[in-house]
Amino acid sequence: MDTLPFTRPTIGEAEQRAVAEVLASGWITTGPKVAAFEQALADYIGGGVRVLAFNSGTSALEAALLAHDIGPGDEVIVPAMSFAATANVVLRVGARPRFVDVDLHSRNLAAESVARVINAHTRAIMPVHFAGLPVDLEPLYALARERSLLVIEDAAQALGTRYQDRPVGATGNPVCFSFHPNKNITTIEGGALAIADPGMARRLARIRFHGIEKDAEGNIEVPEWGGKMNLSDVSAAIGLVQLPRLDDFIARRRALALHYAQCLPRHGALLVPQDLPGHSWHMYCVCVDFPALGTTRPSFMSALAARGILAGIHYPAIHTFGLYRRLGYGPGDFPNAERIGAQTLTLPLFPTMELADVERVCEAMSHLLPE
Repeated sequence: MDTLPFTRPTIGEAEQRAVAEVLASGWITTGPKVAAFEQALADYIGGGVRVLAFNSGTSALEAALLAHDIGPGDEVIVPAMSFAATANVVLRVGARPRFVDVDLHSRNLAAESVARVINAHTRAIMPVHFAGLPVDLEPLYALARERSLLVIEDAAQALGTRYQDRPVGATGNPVCFSFHPNKNITTIEGGALAIADPGMARRLARIRFHGIEKDAEGNIEVPEWGGKMNLSDVSAAIGLVQLPRLDDFIARRRALALHYAQCLPRHGALLVPQDLPGHSWHMYCVCVDFPALGTTRPSFMSALAARGILAGIHYPAIHTFGLYRRLGYGPGDFPNAERIGAQTLTLPLFPTMELADVERVCEAMSHLLPE
């Protein structure tokens, strides 16, 4: 019996040839392939944005904060349910993450919860499009305009997601993406930032590479601090092959997700993910009330693994980690995020799966969710 992982990148001969061509060219770090990948991403997203490639989505988020001078004494509102990087980058620049709870079904934050925690120290809101499900951005941006706050969208899981029939990233505000191997397309490691403001784009370009600015004659100046956050041409070459396939990947993910919705058992201990227009289905995360079944998550996952099905955990609630408990957060602060964190289970979902694979997972779930 073949083992079914919770995700698998779709890498083939075209990606291998693209990498070989770059290696043979002698230019393997940031160069023409990165420039071409950035333009291809900008064309895909639309809205007149410029796209800058980074070595990770995390670096893109950090650079966005730095470029807007967010630091000590500032607060950034983030959801308590996300990957730890969402909050970690806020601490990295010296600011403080201000957590809010998420909706139990969408796992996204909402403008009403954000409004309740805005204070004199708030500088920005960082919504996360969880698992590719778009955040309801319109009321969030209205609130940000009313309170003169920056919005930085964490779209690490949402390249190809659409909101009100526009690609996520087309707002013109900083929107950050990831191309880690478990994402909708991959560059192995990598990320990108979409933004409309040309002056801010120039500053971001400095921040991602040592703070360096070059004039027309190639002379360099370093007007501010910058990190080492650039993407290589090797990675960009893979992205250039992957990007034209993104919509097909998402269509396949959607078909698999719809099949899960049809085949999974209806059970009081099982909560399935919400489906809304524009969802790109980066992951298929269910919640299972393990105590109600008289079991634990490790036991449940072991039972799935015995059937050749490997599930993931995405994610523990961020505020429950030791780093954030030291900031005064603790159990009971954000009940929905904590319930999701305790009950979440990521079922296999990737473009090369077959419908029969979904049925195999659902059969195993039915066996482990008795009437």
